[in-house]
Amino acid sequence: MFRSLSIVFSVIVAFANFAHASEFGTREEAVAMVKRVQDKFHADGPEATFKAVIDQSTKEFHDRDLYPFIYDLTGLNVAHGARPALVGKNLISLKDQDGKHLIRDMITIATTSRSGWIDYKWPNPITNKIEDKSSYVEKLGDYFVGVGVYRF
Repeated sequence: MFRSLSIVFSVIVAFANFAHASEFGTREEAVAMVKRVQDKFHADGPEATFKAVIDQSTKEFHDRDLYPFIYDLTGLNVAHGARPALVGKNLISLKDQDGKHLIRDMITIATTSRSGWIDYKWPNPITNKIEDKSSYVEKLGDYFVGVGVYRF
């Protein structure tokens, strides 16, 4: 009897962890979303891409806690999938809670390596709490696009 309960409990815990994990995007899904933004940009141009990123009903760019953001190389936000209020703001001097110049560092990645990962703290649009985040950023013409995953 105890062994049966132990097995049932183990299955329930495993399923609960799987269900919890599937609520959040993965690093691979973040990179894939960046590639979809790149494809749209090259096919339809900047304005259509920015509009699609901002429009939260565009499912290809809004999936659970995954969303893209696009900045020009001076730090001006031109599209944000979770916080449209940031569009039109230059955030080159923005620091996270640890004092990291995250937009400046993203520009450095985009202009030197053309792509890469950066760790920082950012408000999670689902929980509205400041959380650890890793974002994949990639140069996009005169811009860069990023998509991040929240780290738990």
